Amino acid sequence: MTTKRFSTWKRRVIQLKMDTCVIYLAYKDPRVPWYAKILIASVIGYGFSPVDNLLNSIPVIGYIDRLVLVLPGFVLALKKMIPPAVLTDWRGKAGIAVNRKKGENDAYLCLEPIP
Repeated sequence: MTTKRFSTWKRRVIQLKMDTCVIYLAYKDPRVPWYAKILIASVIGYGFSPVDNLLNSIPVIGYIDRLVLVLPGFVLALKKMIPPAVLTDWRGKAGIAVNRKKGENDAYLCLEPIP
């Protein structure tokens, strides 16, 4: 039971890394519409803004704002605003990037050029 749960969480973490990479790479793609880029920049900007840091000091509110604002923003960008052809292209390349860097620091995973 525990190993099954661990493998499920591990798969979700890998998928989250890939989706983060895909959003970053799609943001730089010229085929993505301008309004999707604005949404992505707004969600990322909110995540790093002082307002978010202020809300994080309040015990429960710091997590709820991420569930209400950040998560739906990323889901909306991934599911509705980024064209499917762009997602398919970048998901393959993000998968290569995630698998190529196993065991190393993942902070700059998608900043390096992908072959």
